[in-house]
This record gives sequence, C-alpha cells and structure tokens, in this order.
Amino acid sequence: MKTRFRRLLAASLLLAAPSLPAQPARWAQQAQRITIMRDQWGIAHVYGKTDADAVFGMVYAQAEDDFNRVETNYINAMGRLAEVEGEKELWRDLRMKLFIDTLDIKKQYAASPAWLKALATGFADGLNYYLHTHPDVKPRLITRFEPWMALTFSEGSIGGDIESVNLRGIEQFYGARGGAGSGGDFDAGAEAAPSPFGVEPGGSNGFAIAPGNTTNGHALLMINPHTSFYFRPEIHMASEEGLDAYGAVTWGQFFIYQGFNSRLGWMHTSGGGDVIDEYLETVTPKGNGFTYRHGGVEKPVRARTIVLPYKTASGMQRRTVTAYFTQHGPIIRSQDGKWVAVAMMQEPLKALQQSYLRTKAKDYASFRKVMELRTNSSNNTVYADADGVISYFHGNFIPKRNAGIDFSKPVDGSDPKNDWQGLHTLDEMITVHNPKSGWIMNTNNWPFTASGGDSPRIGDWPVYMSEQRDDNPRGVHAVRVLQNRKDFTLDGLIGAAYDSYLPAFEQLMPPLIAAYDALPAGDSLKTKLAEQVAQLRGWDYRFAANSVPMALANAYGEEVSQAAAAPARASGTLMLDFVKTKAPAALVLGALSRASDRLTRDFGTWKTPWGEINRYQRLSGEIGAGFDDNKPSVAVPFASANWGSLAAFGQTGARTTKRIYGNRGNSFVATVDFGPKVRAKSVLAGGVNSSPSSPYFFNQAERYAAGNFKDVNFYRADVEKNATRTYQPGK
Repeated sequence: MKTRFRRLLAASLLLAAPSLPAQPARWAQQAQRITIMRDQWGIAHVYGKTDADAVFGMVYAQAEDDFNRVETNYINAMGRLAEVEGEKELWRDLRMKLFIDTLDIKKQYAASPAWLKALATGFADGLNYYLHTHPDVKPRLITRFEPWMALTFSEGSIGGDIESVNLRGIEQFYGARGGAGSGGDFDAGAEAAPSPFGVEPGGSNGFAIAPGNTTNGHALLMINPHTSFYFRPEIHMASEEGLDAYGAVTWGQFFIYQGFNSRLGWMHTSGGGDVIDEYLETVTPKGNGFTYRHGGVEKPVRARTIVLPYKTASGMQRRTVTAYFTQHGPIIRSQDGKWVAVAMMQEPLKALQQSYLRTKAKDYASFRKVMELRTNSSNNTVYADADGVISYFHGNFIPKRNAGIDFSKPVDGSDPKNDWQGLHTLDEMITVHNPKSGWIMNTNNWPFTASGGDSPRIGDWPVYMSEQRDDNPRGVHAVRVLQNRKDFTLDGLIGAAYDSYLPAFEQLMPPLIAAYDALPAGDSLKTKLAEQVAQLRGWDYRFAANSVPMALANAYGEEVSQAAAAPARASGTLMLDFVKTKAPAALVLGALSRASDRLTRDFGTWKTPWGEINRYQRLSGEIGAGFDDNKPSVAVPFASANWGSLAAFGQTGARTTKRIYGNRGNSFVATVDFGPKVRAKSVLAGGVNSSPSSPYFFNQAERYAAGNFKDVNFYRADVEKNATRTYQPGK
C-alpha cells in the first residue's frame, strides 16, 4: 500500500511540474530546425526556420566560443558582479541597480510584443540548451537564463551610458550609512592618476562611400570599431523569415550590433549629442525621508531598498542600501551641499527592438523608420546600401533642452526650465544624407567635417547637439584619405582605413625640432639627442614595423603627453595644441631624453624597430589576460589612435612589460561592397574562439597584424563550400 502511494505521489508531482522534464525535449526539438555551419575561419553561420530559431542557434554558437564572456556580460548587466568577484564590485553593482530594476524589467518584458517575446525565449532557450548539453561547463553564477534578461543588456556599446556615472561618487554618497548623503561631497580631483603612458582612446571609425566615388558604381561601407579585444565576435545569422545579417555581436546579445545584410549596412561610432544631464537637487529631511524642491513645490524623494550580495572567503554576505530618486533620475553623489541626480535614456524595451529590427531593414526608408525609435543613445550611425544611399546620424536619442542653459555642467534641479522637454525628432538632429562630396566619415569627432564641404555647419545647431567640441587626429586623417577620390574599391577602402600616416606628430614634432635647434652648441642635450633628432627630422610620420623613428616618436609622444597633461588642463588647452604652441623647450626636450633612456633601458638601445616593441599576443581566453615578454607574439605596424592612426592599436591598463601589447583598437573590421550581390571582407583580432586549444583561437592573428582581410562567406553556397563542420545545436 505504501509503495503504491509513493508511486501515485511521484506521478502526481510529475504532472504538477511538466515543464521541468519537458524543457530539454522542447529545446532538442527546436534545435532540429537549426543548422550551424562553421567555415574555414571558425565563424558560425546560423540558419533557422524562424527568427527565434536563428536567435537560439546564434547564442548557442556564442556560448560554444566563449560562454564566460556571455555569462559575465549578464552578471554585470544585472548588477551581480560582487556575487562572483567579491566586495570590490559592490558599487559597480549598485550603479547598475540604480538604473536596472529587475522587477521593472520583468514587467516590461511581460508587456512586450509577441514577436520580441519569441526572440527573447529563443535567447534563453539557446543558452539553457547549451548548458544542458555541456554539463562540464560550470557557470560562475547564472545556471538558468530567463527571457526577460535580454532586456537588461539591450544596447551593445562597449561603454554604455550607465558606465559614464562615476563609481567613486556613488561610493562616497552611499557608502557611509546606506545613502543618506553622509559620505561627503564627491572630489573629482581625487580621481586616480592617469597612466604614465596616457590613455588609449576608445571609439571607432565609420566610412561610407557613394557610388560616384567608386570604380564599379557600388556604395561601400567601412566597419571599424575600436574596442577592447575580444569584446565582440564575428557571426552570421539567417532565417526563412527574412533575417540575414553578418557582423559583430556583443557577447550574449541576439542581434548583430555592427554589420550588414544583403541590402544595407550600419556602423556605430560612440559619441553624438549630449544625452546625459546632472541636476543639483535641493533636498530637505522630512520625517523618515526627504523632499526636494521643484518649481516652488516640495516633492518627496523616492526611496528604494537595494540588496547587494557579495562573495567573501567565508561565504555570501549582504549589504543593504537605501537608494534615492527624483523625477530627474537616481542620486549618484553630492556636490556643494546638494544631491546630484542624473538623467539618461532608460527605455530598454524600445532599445532592444531597435537593436534587432535594424538588422532586418531592407532600404533607407525602413532603416530610418527603425531609427525613429530613438533609443541608440550612445552612438552615431554611418549607413550605406545597395540603392547607393549613404547617410549619417549624429546621435539618435537627444533630449530637447532650454538652449540658453549650459548643460555641460550640473544644472539647478529646482528650476523647471532645466527639465527635458521631450526628444528631438530625426529631422531636428544633425544628419548628412547623400552629400555631393560622395563620402561620409565619423571617428568619434564632431560632425562638422563629416563630409568635407557638405558637412553640417557649426552655428546651425544647439551646442548640446554635439558632445564633441572639436575634431580629433583620426578625423583629420580620415578627411585626407577620403576626399577628392573617385577610384575607391573594396581593397582601396581597406587601404585608406590602414593608411600609415600619423597626423598628431605634425603638432608634436616641430616644437621639438625647434627647441633642439635653439640649444647652444655646448649644451649636453645637444650632444645626447643629436642622433635621435636627426632620425626624427627625416621621418615621414608614417608607421612601419621596421621603423626606428616610429618607435622613438611613440615613446616621445607618450612622455610629452604625460608631461603636458597638467599644464594643458590648467591653461584650458588641448594637449596637442599646448605642445605645439605653449610647451616650454625644456618640457619637449626632457620628454625626448626620457624616451631615449627608457628605450635603451628596456631594449638595450633606443635604435629599436617599432615591430620589436609593438606586438600582438594572446596567451589565454581569460577576461583581462596578461602579457609576457618571454612568450610568442606578433609584430604589429599600426599605432595608437592618439596619434591619428585610423588602424588603432594600443594598450590600456597598467603596463607591466617592456613591450607594448595591444588590447584595444581594431578588433572586428569589415568592408562591404553593396552591388547586386553583396561582397565583404573582414578580419578579427586573434580568432573567434576563446580556448587556446581551439584552431580558431589564433588563426586570424597574422592577418590581423598585417591588415590582410579574408573574404566573407555570406551566401549559403559559399558557406557550404567552405564549411568545416555542419551540425545542429546539441550535436
């Protein structure tokens, strides 16, 4: 009797929870509708009957290549890094949770359209099926992905808007007693000192060439993001519902972030208009809470309890913080006795729709319609298509403001005149469309040189429409290689994007040469630096792996940038302009002297070719993997974006080696020809797989270092011809 009862109980439990055993069967059934082909480069080409099938397959393929990065992106997006990294990440987690409330995210997901829910379900199912079929993979935290999680990471920039909020300000405000402003005012001057070698800029290059400037009458697009290496892999996803997109995908997301389909392509460059504002709130204690003043009325400060779990050596601990919000946004620090609230775009549902729908646009009209969602807040967009249209959108999400107010600094939150007044329409934003010049570019610079003489004019727009107030060396360089040319080809555009000239040295070198020439004959520096100056005097400002003056110029540039940083800030002058017009002779000569000494100390002689110093190395697939001078590496000729190198290659973080090992700059790069059949070439830093044992870990390294692009397998016949493995998820 007892045995029969146990059997009945077990059967009833199975009936009560049919989803648990049924899930793997459902996943396996969906996997049968999906085909993944790995080409000769290891690139995954994913084909599904529906878009949701393609999403399932493409996130599954991403997990095969680097599950750690997929999972880590969502751990970070949900504000859960401290649960795996420890207490040091508490304030990063709080920053995320100030803006991303998972309860609200779940509500937004519940209200999302059916087609988006299907994609989000495909996303979660694909990752869960990967974990189910790979029991040897042990997640650090997320053992089960949920569809709503896709909304926590809806925009693929390397540094999204939230990351612009300073962590030290949050820690000082909330750290002392759970957020009552008792941490004191945030001291911007207390920021960590910059690296002695300067900071490698982030950003990207995007070029579009009109048919009239090409030899075959087709529009061309250059896709050249500058990110930390391995931030985005290369992938292709297609379905029988009209999806067919190729390009770079940020790990874990289910849309191509920068790429192309058979009809058009898009390249995002960070920058655009001013999209984030800070408000000084006048706050008064009242009862158990606070009020803030707005328009002569006292309004309640909203409080929300946020629990922050974190890992310790003895197990998990928790810290509870009371976070505060006004109508302008969350409180992120205090300043001059006031609380500072920050306003930014917070539309994850629209943002995810826009990110996905642009991959399925088929012409300019449909692409522009997607752009009207106006949630790509941290990016500009360079566009080209098979109809010969080229276009540029400087930003996408730009709030309307009182044009008489300086919003580059915190504004008075009590004055309604400082509030946002809705969003600008696309027609009101800075755009360039089919310019007569026949070319468009953006290098994270201002838009006023975007297309030569057909560029927007500075005085025609509110100041906040362009966050950038000037050009940058890459912008100067881009204009030179794009203007007055009618002979562009696919390879010719690659050549322009890898042009070796470094325009920043037009400002850095003349004052050095002049200062040296002015030295008296008997000066010790005259003797010490004679040969170095002779090398630099004859240099053509071009990078090359075998160039000694390139290596010396780079070391000098690093030293002079560091020496000039503080006086340039004090004088309100850009560093390059300061060195060119205001730097004392002792500053520039001292920089060259130190550069020579450093090269001699590190390499035995300052006469060391650039390629011996500037290297590409990939030792492991770990996030933040280090470098080792005693292990193999590849010479790289191109240089830092600081000097105007369009093909950017630089190192961020503390440099613990003698050599420079790039970890930011050119990563995934592609150029596309939009003819009757699309043709494309691409290259990826290292390879698509994160495992050193994979043949696709380092297989693109030599091509990457040489700027030697591979042909993209876009059409299925080409994929099948070059496939090295064809399989279904789970098999």
